Amino acid sequence: MLKVGLTGGIGAGKSEVSRLLASYGAVVVDADLIAREVVAPGTPGLAAVVAEFGPEVLLPDGALDRPRLGGIVFADPARLAALNAIVHPLVGRRSAELEEAAGPGDVVLHDVPLLAENGLAGLYDLVVVVDAADATRLDRLVRLRGMAEGEARARMAAQSSREDRLAVADLVIDNDGPLERLEPQVRALWGRLLAKAGA
Repeated sequence: MLKVGLTGGIGAGKSEVSRLLASYGAVVVDADLIAREVVAPGTPGLAAVVAEFGPEVLLPDGALDRPRLGGIVFADPARLAALNAIVHPLVGRRSAELEEAAGPGDVVLHDVPLLAENGLAGLYDLVVVVDAADATRLDRLVRLRGMAEGEARARMAAQSSREDRLAVADLVIDNDGPLERLEPQVRALWGRLLAKAGA
């Protein structure tokens, strides 16, 4: 089994690379998706969040009110730490379960947006960084995701710098150009990952 950490700054195209690798046969462990799963209605994770933050973080249908919870935790580092103390162990356990279910020759792709920020490179056999220039990323966030420029710049600034991400990379996918230039690179990457997994 080959454990690969995949990361990239917001707007770099990490999700598209993850989608392509999944279509080729990678076992994808998506940290963001799992973070939602572990606090879904009826889970012990959601019960723990409500016990910590109160029932006002729930929507009328019983689901987590993410914008409301975000408003609480992103304004207060202590509250953010409390939330992370609940969610991170649950995400870690679920990620481990998914990884253990993979076969010995599989490529297990951990899609981790904050890999560089959280110093997680050492957890993987290889780290792949999807890279694009800041100007390209800003343009995509504004034009394709409809973000206000100020919000896009703030989100970019809240993440590691491009240089810090590249410093942890074993392999880099250059996604500064159009989508049609991305697929051949990802296909070539998949060949390398399969060869390494089989070695």
